[in-house]
Amino acid sequence: MCTYINRRGQVIRVGVGSPRQTQIPPLELPRYGAERLSGIRCIATHLKPEPPNEAALTAMALQRLDALVVLNITGGGFTRRGGGVTGYVKEVYLAHLASNTNQLVLTQQLANSNTSLPTPQPPQDSAIYSHISPPLSLEALAEQDFIDLVEGLEAEFRREFIAQEVDADHDRVLIVGVLTDGKTVQQFQDTLAELARLVDTAGGDVLQTVQQKRSRIHPQTVVGEGKVQEIALTAQTLGANLVVFDRDLSPSQIRNLEAQIGVRVVDRTEVILDIFAQRAQSSAGKLQVELAQLEYMMPRLTGRGQAMSRLGGGIGTRGPGETKLETERRAIQKRISRLQQEVNQLQAHRSRLRQRRQHREVPSVALVGYTNAGKSTLLNALTNAEVYTADQLFATLDPTTRRLVIPHADTNEPQETLITDTVGFIHELPASLMDAFRATLEEVTEADALLHLVDLSHPAWLSHIRSVREILAQMPITPGPALVAFNKIDQVDSETLALAREEFPLAVFISASQRLGLETLRIRLSQLIEYAVDGE
Repeated sequence: MCTYINRRGQVIRVGVGSPRQTQIPPLELPRYGAERLSGIRCIATHLKPEPPNEAALTAMALQRLDALVVLNITGGGFTRRGGGVTGYVKEVYLAHLASNTNQLVLTQQLANSNTSLPTPQPPQDSAIYSHISPPLSLEALAEQDFIDLVEGLEAEFRREFIAQEVDADHDRVLIVGVLTDGKTVQQFQDTLAELARLVDTAGGDVLQTVQQKRSRIHPQTVVGEGKVQEIALTAQTLGANLVVFDRDLSPSQIRNLEAQIGVRVVDRTEVILDIFAQRAQSSAGKLQVELAQLEYMMPRLTGRGQAMSRLGGGIGTRGPGETKLETERRAIQKRISRLQQEVNQLQAHRSRLRQRRQHREVPSVALVGYTNAGKSTLLNALTNAEVYTADQLFATLDPTTRRLVIPHADTNEPQETLITDTVGFIHELPASLMDAFRATLEEVTEADALLHLVDLSHPAWLSHIRSVREILAQMPITPGPALVAFNKIDQVDSETLALAREEFPLAVFISASQRLGLETLRIRLSQLIEYAVDGE
């Protein structure tokens, strides 16, 4: 039996079962942050003469209890008339959370109050930094000042929190990855590394990564029940305020996870959308980002609780009495329709610009590649443009077209060409982004030729090539011929260069930042354009 008491001495909850079975749900607990405790202590009875087990300590950590007191009951039994269980308290154990940098003193004080007691047990070798007292008597326990204990604990937590505190604008993120059948360990590790880069680009601070291998995804919580508890405990221990999963989550999965973990949960797509929202500069880019965000948000409005929904919508249910959820849904639907019309207008406008360029018979090249491959840096190097560049994923979103002069393939005379920098691709690009950025991606399909830039310094460069080609294959119109150019050759070893030359003998090898191989690239682009135009 477990009794939960607040700092005023009031009983706020009583449950039959172990501390793990009767623990207070995370959403019902006060949220004070990593530097505070919950203000609740638990007194639990136990029929075996042993200290709190790992499950009880986990429940204590998840709830950030002020203390957990276990009363070991012994020597009892049922009364003759079945009136209940009788017995007496043989020994008492006191457990509490502890700082991971300083061993707290109360258990030592308890031991010192009775010299016959054994030395206090050290913290267990796990993520739970806790102290368990030696066996105590009720009298020894009653003499202790719990308020003094709590103040000492929180003072230590506060010092740790201040020491590791980051900018208030930065989320403290715990990443969760699930390895399922059909994906190799290397692919899984590359995915997690990329997700960490995405979180960093979005402005988050990655604290730790939790992994699990499963044959298939759990339909309710993605990971198993035990792993959910581990994630909740790790988030509590590290002071994380955001959990990011390496895959798309359904609305019900997000709700279930947030209810059990107690912090906000997002998926990979939401992180990418957040980056896009930060990076979009032009009105067209902002328009497409908003459309993608609303299309992502729309299905996640459903299921916020029956209290927010009326009989089912339709005739007779609209009007002054409709719920906030239904009002939001209708407003978002109208906004999506309006944005889609504006994207169609943007699409038509860009189509007219392309037709105008085609009438001038100016060939065009679309610069494509995985995000952070160096496309904007190459555009600046070739055309002296001033496009923003940074060592970040999705540093630029808006397409930029510049004039490029290259030698004609036959006459060697200067020839004017247009080169367009497009949005970077990424593995498993969310469908909502593919749809919202269709006006931008049409620059790829309408170009005479493609220049596929690859970051050769990235360990997963082969996987990046496959991802880009998969996305290009999904285009409604087949893009023109492509030239593969390997970038950042100044950052790779000879073995990687040799492998790339063997796999792609017709590729060009350059370093955009160091301006290496650019003349060769111009010549090869001229030959590519000549081939594309003659092919038409």
